Amino acid sequence: MSSPSRLRAEWFGNIRADLLSGLVVALALIPEAIAFSIIAGVDPKVGLYASFSMAVITAIAGGRPAMISAATGAMAVVLVDLVKDHGLQYMLAATILTGVLQMLAGFARLGRVMRFVSRSVLTGFVNALAILIFSAQLPELIGVPMLTYPMVALGLAIIYILPRFTKAVPSPLVCIVVLTAISAGFGFGQLHTVGDMGALPDALPSFFIPEVPLNWETLRIILPYSATLAAVGLLESLMTAAVVDEMTDTASHRSRECVGQGLGNFFTGLLGGMAGCAMIGQSVINVRSGGRGRLSTFTAGVVLLFLILVLGDLVRRIPMAALVAVMIMVSIGTFSWASLRTLVTHPRSSSVVMLATVAVVLLTHDLAKGVLVGVLLSGIFFAGKVRRMFSVRSELSEDGRQRTYTVQGQVFFASAEDFLAAFDLKEEVERVVIDVSGAHLWDISGIGALDRVVLGLRARGIAAEVVGLNAASATLVERLGVHDKPDAALAAGH
Repeated sequence: MSSPSRLRAEWFGNIRADLLSGLVVALALIPEAIAFSIIAGVDPKVGLYASFSMAVITAIAGGRPAMISAATGAMAVVLVDLVKDHGLQYMLAATILTGVLQMLAGFARLGRVMRFVSRSVLTGFVNALAILIFSAQLPELIGVPMLTYPMVALGLAIIYILPRFTKAVPSPLVCIVVLTAISAGFGFGQLHTVGDMGALPDALPSFFIPEVPLNWETLRIILPYSATLAAVGLLESLMTAAVVDEMTDTASHRSRECVGQGLGNFFTGLLGGMAGCAMIGQSVINVRSGGRGRLSTFTAGVVLLFLILVLGDLVRRIPMAALVAVMIMVSIGTFSWASLRTLVTHPRSSSVVMLATVAVVLLTHDLAKGVLVGVLLSGIFFAGKVRRMFSVRSELSEDGRQRTYTVQGQVFFASAEDFLAAFDLKEEVERVVIDVSGAHLWDISGIGALDRVVLGLRARGIAAEVVGLNAASATLVERLGVHDKPDAALAAGH
């Protein structure tokens, strides 16, 4: 598809559904943006402005249509200490620097690191986030007026039953409208509403430069926070993009998404907003409400600003029960229920990786730490599998003067000890041939093991020869090995 055609399809290929889904997302963004502002220790307008700015800018510049970016809890947690110790202006400066770092990551194509995230890690990420989304609703379900429970139940009934009769209007939107009308019509004043979450802003955001000294001391203060925000934001955004890719059976542009997130945070800081990133919960709401194009994300941002500035009085009356019902639907839809059935059928290592990712996220409430642990475990398990595929067999010549070792598999840090153990350096032979035509040497550990065997044999007066090196292994041996150098004996300490 040509670029103009793709652009039209991304923006105007699903107009009606994108507009409606964007409206649903905008309504669901308001209480979350306020809550994340409270977590970070800033005024609610900081989170609301950020959600508007991030949604609009990433809709235009991001690499994943239909994905929602806004103020998030993962970013808010990082900002807590910075706001407490240095204030709002330094937080805005850190947000701007976060955007710069994310853009640099995009230009450097660091989005490609997602290929190292296994399916098990992605499943663990999704499941943990589904649990966190549900647990975040518990404050609105514990110690609240009894009327809250039938309202939430009615909201869930609308969300799940209405699509059986019609999908013309997203059922979450109908849920919000109906529950708001019931609450207002019957005067259910005891119900918690959006207005109880915090004050809504009454003015448009405006551009301004953070009032911080432009010196090295400022950079020293904000750089650690910005680096953490950039990493957490990109990781969560790219993981969310992968989830939306799977839900919509389409592909995203990872490097462009990194740049888009960076642009979003850069301008968000200039608009007085806090750092943000992709939100899997809101993205799932968008997709399940029919959103597929950039117009849905753009609509969410614009409608959010319209709602809080023009229809603020109406928005304040939306019962939290309606939004809780929507978020429960998101948590149920996000969780990979099939992963529970496959726990006993999948390889044990895959199940351990998934469960470890979930456990770390739930214990730390940090998605980045959970993913990093999952990736690390995946790497360890993979290295173990490759090591077990390694083998060495030997054959003695008929005259007993030559021993030939045939190496099969990958020679690297995990199999280096097995490689060494396979050779009998004390055998009384005149010549040893090491055939590595069926092997590949990957790293300095593998090269070092080969050096030790060859130099050990030569130190005992045994002629040792390495044959069958492929081109890549030969290049590595030439660069890092010592056994084929003129001063090899000296290099080995003999």
